[in-house]
Amino acid sequence: MTPPGTTRTDAHPHLRRPKPLMFLLDIVRGALVGSVETVPGVSGGTVALVVGLYDRLIASLGHMVSGVKDWVVGLVRRDPSRAERARENFRQVHWWTLLPVGIGMLIALAVMAGVMSSLVEAYPVHTSAAFFGMVLASLYVPFSMVSRWRARDLIFALVAAAATFLLVSLPPSGATEPNPLQIVLAAAVAVSALVLPGLSGSFLLLTFGMYEATLGAVSDRDLGYIGLFFLGALLGVVTVIKGLQWLLEHRFHITLVILTGVMAGALRALWPWTSEENALQPVGEHAGAALAWAIAGFLAVALTILVERLSARAAGRRSVSLDAGE
Repeated sequence: MTPPGTTRTDAHPHLRRPKPLMFLLDIVRGALVGSVETVPGVSGGTVALVVGLYDRLIASLGHMVSGVKDWVVGLVRRDPSRAERARENFRQVHWWTLLPVGIGMLIALAVMAGVMSSLVEAYPVHTSAAFFGMVLASLYVPFSMVSRWRARDLIFALVAAAATFLLVSLPPSGATEPNPLQIVLAAAVAVSALVLPGLSGSFLLLTFGMYEATLGAVSDRDLGYIGLFFLGALLGVVTVIKGLQWLLEHRFHITLVILTGVMAGALRALWPWTSEENALQPVGEHAGAALAWAIAGFLAVALTILVERLSARAAGRRSVSLDAGE
């Protein structure tokens, strides 16, 4: 119930229409998140944390999923109480944040997909090396979030790393284009990167061998591919993200241990020198340039993580100061 003397938007201040300047700022924030989502190893979740969007985005996605579920159940059972719960969940969604952020992300993805697609095609060794350095640095995020590494944790991480290493070592299939089911499933898993800062959606696509195909589809405005990818992303929000949220809430420690192992094992997919059958090759051409790009990628992600940590620490200090002032 809305308290007497207040309007519905007063009871839910995040429903108020923002000022034009704030709307534009959120478009820029969304563009930053969207830009890094095209780069394996740089997490859109980490950038969302740095620019102050992460909590609102995750909370809004959770309320959207819960609202849709309550609305469907209420419709099927003709239960007014579930319909009211659905409306309350929808009121908790930060719509005036999601809209400009979504606009910024779409614009950035459309622009950066073409740029990244051209770079990957023209400089495969250099881009692979840069991505390798980025993902290597981003391993610090899940690793550091494990409060205490025990012997069994190391075993679990090593098993996860070995399994992932073997998975990404499989030779490519004869198909030149991914089938619709592959597109939907890959999108559903890649969208899970929104949940945990440090996990890159583009890196997951690269692991599945669908990074270049997805970039090319966005760059070429392939509406069929994009539509299937969007469908998979929606399914991922409903299933994978909710599942990961549950795991992070109830099995936080072991989830991060396994995630660390998976990311470490998947580095094999980013080794710059491989044969057409996906077999590892020794260091080959452009070794010096590859090393330089790997170091640059590592430092770029390390700097992003450092900024995020400093921002979080400053926000914590401000919160403590406000509490003390009360």
